[in-house]
Amino acid sequence: MMKRAAALALSLTLLFLVSAFKSHKGTDGEHRGWPAYGGGPENIHYSSLKQINRKNVSRLQVAWSFDTGDAYPGSEMECNPIVVDGALYATTPKLRVIALDAATGKLKWSFDPNQEHRVLSKMRNRGVTYWDGGPNAGKRIFFSSRQYMYALDAQTGRPIESFADHGRIDLRCDLGRDPGLMFISDTSPPMIYKNLLIVGSIASETLPSSPGNVRAYDARTGKLRWNFHTIPQPGEFGYNTWPKDAWKYIGGVNNWSGMSLDVKRGIVFAPTGSAAFDFYGANRLGDNLFANSLIALNAETGQRIWHFQTVKHDIWDRDLPTPPALVTIKHDGKRVDAAAQLTKSGWVYVFDRETGKPLFPVEYRKYPPSDMDGEVAADTQPLPVKPPPFARQILTADLLTQRTPQAHESVLRAFQKLRSAGQFVPPSLNGTIIFPGLDGGGEWGGPAFDPETGYLYVNSNEMAWVLKLDPVDLNAKAASGKESYLSNCASCHRADRTGTPPEFPSLVNIGSKLNESEVEEMIRQGGGRMPSFSRLPSQEITAIMRYIVYGQDTAVKSAGNKPSPVDLKYRFDGYNKFLDPDGYPAVQPPWGTLNAINLNTGDFVWKIPFGKYPELAQKGLQNTGSENYGGGVVTAGGLFFIGATVYDKKMHAFDKATGQLLWQTLLPAAGNATPAVYEVNGKEYIAIACGGGKSKKDAPGGTYVAFALP
Repeated sequence: MMKRAAALALSLTLLFLVSAFKSHKGTDGEHRGWPAYGGGPENIHYSSLKQINRKNVSRLQVAWSFDTGDAYPGSEMECNPIVVDGALYATTPKLRVIALDAATGKLKWSFDPNQEHRVLSKMRNRGVTYWDGGPNAGKRIFFSSRQYMYALDAQTGRPIESFADHGRIDLRCDLGRDPGLMFISDTSPPMIYKNLLIVGSIASETLPSSPGNVRAYDARTGKLRWNFHTIPQPGEFGYNTWPKDAWKYIGGVNNWSGMSLDVKRGIVFAPTGSAAFDFYGANRLGDNLFANSLIALNAETGQRIWHFQTVKHDIWDRDLPTPPALVTIKHDGKRVDAAAQLTKSGWVYVFDRETGKPLFPVEYRKYPPSDMDGEVAADTQPLPVKPPPFARQILTADLLTQRTPQAHESVLRAFQKLRSAGQFVPPSLNGTIIFPGLDGGGEWGGPAFDPETGYLYVNSNEMAWVLKLDPVDLNAKAASGKESYLSNCASCHRADRTGTPPEFPSLVNIGSKLNESEVEEMIRQGGGRMPSFSRLPSQEITAIMRYIVYGQDTAVKSAGNKPSPVDLKYRFDGYNKFLDPDGYPAVQPPWGTLNAINLNTGDFVWKIPFGKYPELAQKGLQNTGSENYGGGVVTAGGLFFIGATVYDKKMHAFDKATGQLLWQTLLPAAGNATPAVYEVNGKEYIAIACGGGKSKKDAPGGTYVAFALP
């Protein structure tokens, strides 16, 4: 009797979990929604809808649009909206949460987490999470802003007062360090398993930095249920891959890109980023588990089931940029449940979902040592034998731009001074080519998978970047505002404060936009990718502010302080794309591609350039491809929908079998986000966030647009 009762309880639990991600029936008719980030817990970006298909997609038109009114200089909107019971839930550039009627775009409610703060810098969010807690807990929306994870009533948008601290969790807590000195947030939506809210994080990529623990909270109460240390502590698996006290001062190793969930097996898959500091690791010698790893965890307990580390001792910022797609493929004559993980370097790893065994062979290849003082690069790194890379792997002189003779000569002169020998060549003082660049290859938009064919669809960047280190004088006679700026801020905003807009804004003449107190507030609170520097003494923050605003170099401490483990001999020179004198990529096209890979065989099905520069196309330079951010969606109607392209601002529909472009339209701003495909009252829609923000030439936007047949 007890066994039958337990089996019945398990069956009911599975039924509840599966039903949460299937069709929803509301009082206003039938809805087949997009209930979670990436379309569902398996994160395959697939829709079984086929009302819109190859034959009629050319008739698509705007069904509705909603302007959030939140666009501001430098803003972005990367949200993949979710649709449940006819309501579309999304975030705006200023990280308000909105609920819209998914059929009309009419606003139902809005929640603003910024009432205590002014928006001073770029903020990012890629989506929200829906949970139906039944009669006792109700329907909730979870999302993050700054250091808080909020629980909102899905019907009204009001915070759930009984959840954690009046409706929000402070993510700085439960990390084993002083919360007041931590900067941490979460740009990707959390994962729901039963009544657990499983949370990743974004942390500073320079030191000091928060550790990237993966944590689970009770979705009803907000109480901590389990806590997985991605930087192992004494006695934990992987501890011996670090210096003995690294867990006390190293940060990062965080799951910023989101997670996937095998509901049936109760396994959550958490890909991680690199350890801080990203580009020099003399204070973290060793392989550094669980950095740059796909970790399979027991979703109930947080216990590690298996892991695979894609980069040992990362000094190239090769974060795993997206959750794995949980796919079912035909392998060696059998159907296998697998996890397909993209990398920034342009590879796809395919693992058995239960065991972590690679389904295609992985080779460990030898790479050169570092010549930076104190650094010890890993001797070998893994790369899969199949599928082949979806991005070029080494930049040689014959691949440099031929756009104009002048551009070629300029780029060639620069190239000859740089180190370029492919993947895993260590950073240098002269500059090392990273190709594909620090933004991928594969990026946070992630792949789409078609269960009908076994095809994986990947959009890729093919830009080269230059990684350069500069020495730091740890024995300087006096620390000053300028020295503190160089140590804490120059990696993003450059030593001359010009930044690399629009990603990292210029601070030149910042005093004409913000007053002294606003600049100090921005330094203290951070925002977007900028960490909080509240750990710095007030006089040092003031000294940085005076240097930024007025150019004054004020001494803030005396000489003779003993360097700590987070004081390093080298700093990052900044995020530098390798461009020609006119601002175009220094490499020959394609600069962006769209790829279809058969995961059953590990072979390419098709590959096309993806994206355009309109001004170059007008001059006859077509099919260049371009930078692209955000993923796509594949449908049973034979289509692959994607926005993503930065400069032409198009929404596209391709034939999923051939890559033929069947439809495209101009968006109000670049759709650097993943669309959602859903049905309300028998009508199919495709909705996408149009926020732009990646191009220097175009103003950012803040509009959601939905398309449907007439």
